Amino acid sequence: MSDVEIRTAGRAGRITLNRPKALNALTWDMVRAIDAALIGWARDDAVSMLILDGAGERAFCAGGDLAAIHAAASAGDHDHARGFWRDEYAMNARLFNYPKPVVSLLHGFTMGGGVGVGCHASHRIVGESSRISLPECAIGLVPDVGGSLLLARAPGRLGEYLGTTGRRMRAGDAILAGFADHYLAESDWPALIEALERTGDPALIDAAAQPPAPSELAGLTDEIDRFFGARTLADLLNALGASETAFARQTLGELERVSPLSAASTLDLVRRVRGLDGIEQALRMEYRFTARAQAEGDFLEGIRAAIIDKDDAPRWRQGVKGIEAQARAMLQPLGDDELKLDEGPARGSGR
Repeated sequence: MSDVEIRTAGRAGRITLNRPKALNALTWDMVRAIDAALIGWARDDAVSMLILDGAGERAFCAGGDLAAIHAAASAGDHDHARGFWRDEYAMNARLFNYPKPVVSLLHGFTMGGGVGVGCHASHRIVGESSRISLPECAIGLVPDVGGSLLLARAPGRLGEYLGTTGRRMRAGDAILAGFADHYLAESDWPALIEALERTGDPALIDAAAQPPAPSELAGLTDEIDRFFGARTLADLLNALGASETAFARQTLGELERVSPLSAASTLDLVRRVRGLDGIEQALRMEYRFTARAQAEGDFLEGIRAAIIDKDDAPRWRQGVKGIEAQARAMLQPLGDDELKLDEGPARGSGR
């Protein structure tokens, strides 16, 4: 069977990520197939809306196929990852700007690249198993796939907090932070999908939606805003270290495990993107970091520790001291190698 099932059902174009044993992690071929379907259905009058979901019980999509990227880079091929990211980011932009309603059903893990597929949809549904996160700092990257735009638009300083710590959001948290729109018990999803396929009417989602469990993040926003307004990563760590609250202690421990370069760059990235208008600009900013991440950052070491050797003991290149200058350098323009994307039209069904 294909790693991604693409078909039409009634009035809907259907895309099902189908690598359940790999938590539906995206391969380059999957990215190309999804993008081709998006292009074709945009001009197909028989398709009124798109529905995206994932096979298996554990994940909508847990990210990109990092092992394949590491294998290519270890053999000296850094162009493999850059090519993958260029195609992936083009697909992310197309989803964000799509001229028809796009429904995503985000069960289980939706992480990294999965956020780029599912959280740019116009109608994002979460359920009781949903766990959404951007954990890139733990592997030496920054939140990408347009994730920096979602973070920049989150209330207060939630973006800086979620982007650096990689905290997993349950349904109520994801709705609060702007990563999802509606909660519906997962036992009710099949009936909704059938109705959407039959009618092509996204208004059925509003009628079916249920209230989620309360957001855990809602009770932490005051502390998050206070600490994550810090100007630099060093300032943030010092403020957390000087506090005796349970949140400060836990957050300090989380930040001490991620790449300092990634965390400092993420703070800078989210704040830069907060002043931008569209996803294309955010993706270009993200690509400046990811294009450099193999040769100049902690990405390969992060994958080694988390995915290859699984020792959870990464040896980051640089500590916090002096990291701000390097973080700024990672986000500098790439000249002729800048990411080239078509500026998308105003989305026809968007938020």
